[in-house]
Amino acid sequence: MKKSWLCGLFLGTLSVLPLPAQAQCLNLARSVLFEKLTWTEIAQDISCGFTTIIVPVGGTEQSGPYIAVGKHNSRVQFQAERIARQSGRTLVAPVVAYVPEGGTAPRTSHMRFPGTITLPPDVFDRMLASIAESFRVQGFKLVVLIGDHGGYQKDMEKLATQLNVRWQATGARVLYVQDYYNVIPHQYSEWLRQNGYRLDVGQHADIGDTSLMLAVDPSMVREEALRHAPNPSAAQGIYGGDPRRATSTLGQPGLSMQVDAAVKAIDDARSK
Repeated sequence: MKKSWLCGLFLGTLSVLPLPAQAQCLNLARSVLFEKLTWTEIAQDISCGFTTIIVPVGGTEQSGPYIAVGKHNSRVQFQAERIARQSGRTLVAPVVAYVPEGGTAPRTSHMRFPGTITLPPDVFDRMLASIAESFRVQGFKLVVLIGDHGGYQKDMEKLATQLNVRWQATGARVLYVQDYYNVIPHQYSEWLRQNGYRLDVGQHADIGDTSLMLAVDPSMVREEALRHAPNPSAAQGIYGGDPRRATSTLGQPGLSMQVDAAVKAIDDARSK
């Protein structure tokens, strides 16, 4: 009886001991979203080589009467998850939803419309720098910046350059993925034009913007109102183009272009 009890105690002790590190890494099957993990899970991921983290930058702004103001936040999180899974060994930070969107006194740019939230550019820069530094000290080696909105792209590029100089001796880097954003006004817009939507392409809340949102989350688009909308105008917050023929099918190629561009950039950065 005593021998049986001791054997049971020994087996029970084994069951609570940590698995070998290699087995732990093979059995990882959790969310790629940083905010859905515990600190011990994040530490384990880092030890298993999850040393790349994507910082998705969105924005809260008007996008005409037919797209909800969280457009950039929803889209960039959706895309960041796809990029992380395709890249492998990559996590996704919480979305940065507060970005420069214009002035408040006087009200300029998108701040002329209700529904927009803005930050001064210097506050935005300091916030992103602090976010990146937070990940570096935890053990992440590649901090990837992707931004869904055009207004702060130069700010992110400049910040990445500055941090890479500052981090030279740390073994960590910041990667600003310019093509994640640039494929939309260039490659994707050209694809739409070539497929018969030349007059529908504009700069903001146009057919491309609306189709991308429909492909990510149609609940963010007021489709019924859109189908019966009058001619679009800047007074509505629609800058060029016409969103009325937007469909989720038209949005899919643009989403794929963004993911492909970001995955390639991450792969290239890791190979250096």
